[in-house]
Amino acid sequence: MTKLSVNINKVATIRNARGGNTPNVKQFAIDCERFGAQGITVHPRPDERHIRYQDVYDIKPIITTEFNIEGNPKGISKSKPYGFIDLVKEIKPTQVTLVPDAEGVLTSNAGWDTIKNQEYLQDVVKEFKANGIRVSIFIDANPQMIEHAALIGTDRVELYTESYASAYTKDRDVAIAPFIEAAQTAHDCGLGLNAGHDLSLENLAFFRQQIPWLDEVSIGHALISDALYLGIEETIHRYLECLK
Repeated sequence: MTKLSVNINKVATIRNARGGNTPNVKQFAIDCERFGAQGITVHPRPDERHIRYQDVYDIKPIITTEFNIEGNPKGISKSKPYGFIDLVKEIKPTQVTLVPDAEGVLTSNAGWDTIKNQEYLQDVVKEFKANGIRVSIFIDANPQMIEHAALIGTDRVELYTESYASAYTKDRDVAIAPFIEAAQTAHDCGLGLNAGHDLSLENLAFFRQQIPWLDEVSIGHALISDALYLGIEETIHRYLECLK
């Protein structure tokens, strides 16, 4: 079964809008695992507009499944005297997902160019793997970029699925086609396969059916939005059904 990792950034966004500790990000992570999620994802950005670096330290001891930290390895915290790489090496999560976020972007909007950034990513991947951390690279559904990701030495790639989600309602077969090709390339290269960005209850099951060897999906915005109507327990159960 493909694992569901819940991205809890949006919960932190709500908390930060008012100050204080409501909703409680730590308790929400505990509840997600209790209701069946097989992982928790956080994506600390330098401006800490949602998950803060301190949250990552607070969450680590309570995680009983997999902990996935996403982010740009070049990121530097505004509240701590160090950066993303230092944070991940100290926390030692199950997985780190490298995302090429530009400073100030609203959300992740592109995968890595693994050709132009090959030397840099090789050094970063090597450093994380030396610390016993599984590494995934956020990447577009581009076979050439995936082949170069394999040369870099990463363990997995995470397919950036925004284009699939956007085109799904128009023609889902056309929307999924480049992702099947990319997933097959990853499989042929011996890479594990994750996916994330705009996956939802509407489009997730079809994605999983077409790519049955998918290891993990990381879902935040749609899942937290659904939970406003359904409650978090029911929402997680529905997402898990999509992944069977």
